[in-house]
Amino acid sequence: MFDTLSNRLGQAVESLRGRGRLTEENIADTLRQVRMALLEADVALPVVKSFTDAARARAIGTEVLKSLTPGQAFIGVIHEELTRVMGEPGRGLNLHAAPPVVILLAGLQGAGKTTTAAKLARQLVEKQRHKVLLASTDIYRPAAMTQLERLAGQVGAEYFQPPPGARPVDIAISAVEHARRHQHDVVIVDTAGRLHIDAAMMDEVRAIDAAVGATERLFVVDSMAGQDAVRAAQSFNEALDLTGVILTKADGDARGGAALSVRQVTGKPVLFVGVGEKTEALETFHPERIASRILGMGDVLTLIEQVQANADQEKSAKLAAKLTKGKGFDFTDLREQLAEFSRMGGIQALASKLPSQALPPGALAQVDEGSIRRQVGIIDSMTPGERRRPAIIAASRKRRIAAGAGVGVQEVNRLLKQFMQMERVMKKMKGGGIRKLMRSLSGQFPGGHGPR
Repeated sequence: MFDTLSNRLGQAVESLRGRGRLTEENIADTLRQVRMALLEADVALPVVKSFTDAARARAIGTEVLKSLTPGQAFIGVIHEELTRVMGEPGRGLNLHAAPPVVILLAGLQGAGKTTTAAKLARQLVEKQRHKVLLASTDIYRPAAMTQLERLAGQVGAEYFQPPPGARPVDIAISAVEHARRHQHDVVIVDTAGRLHIDAAMMDEVRAIDAAVGATERLFVVDSMAGQDAVRAAQSFNEALDLTGVILTKADGDARGGAALSVRQVTGKPVLFVGVGEKTEALETFHPERIASRILGMGDVLTLIEQVQANADQEKSAKLAAKLTKGKGFDFTDLREQLAEFSRMGGIQALASKLPSQALPPGALAQVDEGSIRRQVGIIDSMTPGERRRPAIIAASRKRRIAAGAGVGVQEVNRLLKQFMQMERVMKKMKGGGIRKLMRSLSGQFPGGHGPR
């Protein structure tokens, strides 16, 4: 997420290394590089100008002159200005209306509206215990309704089955009436998208909103769309008077321009960020945390919240107790940890929230979800005894395990080596090692404070 922008901003700040103080001249040089980085990331030009003007005014102020180094001072200014541009933290959904509360999703085709509808439903069902009805008015895309029906079953929501030949507006009205009769708390209406903005599309979504009186009118935007996302946001806001924005596909975004532009251009708050295809991969929007990610500071707070929400607490407690007592970490434990990573969106998604200096250079590029699946396959090919006592895995056992997993012996050797390294780390966790590890992260959080 924001890889290119992060790298370019890092280079810009690096140019201040060795300077004795911030001056108007070196601030101008650095901001020129920041401006280019933002433009390359598809940030809208008015947003870039506003950002750099504000950063320049702040950087030559007295608050910066008291800092230890120019680089540290400038990072602080950029972090605060990035946070300001992206607006306030996501407020969550507004459900303060007589049930059923109607949430209308709008956006271009391919932005991820249908998946986002399921993600919102999952949060409402699992976290707030609401009864949710999902309805699709997309009569143009052949698989749209089938996809939403399948997702509804996965997230514990009900799907509204429209009568054959029904028009989009009639589908929305019928869905709300059905929800009222069956005492649903929330109706999420997924509208049709188009490849481009057109008058018919806008007329249809306006008519649906007028018919059902949506409490939330949310614009779902692909964060990789760049300037197209900004133009689409303006058009939908004029048609619907949006109440909020949801950014999707942020896990694959190497530019990040939409995240920095949509809020300022529309004046509407970003509520959520989609960070993967799975229905649990939806995060509340926190501008200061996104700013930290852009600047390579990581987002450890979101990581901790994600682990707490998704990890199997009982299994984690058992593993912690086992390590505290000095009992060995084995391949069964490792397999469970790999499964936990997968449930939380994968190692790439988790590691992307760590500070850039917390990982060796290039370490993240060497890890992919395919290698994780192969490692799980190798462990599954071991006998229970081999999982408990890896030391007994000699050459003949390695060949048998490799054949069972469909990999080469070298991959088995690599996993055994990685396991031994991890085992050494786990041994350090004994007797307060975890607290020492967390204390060592202090200073990598904005403000210099580790987790408490």
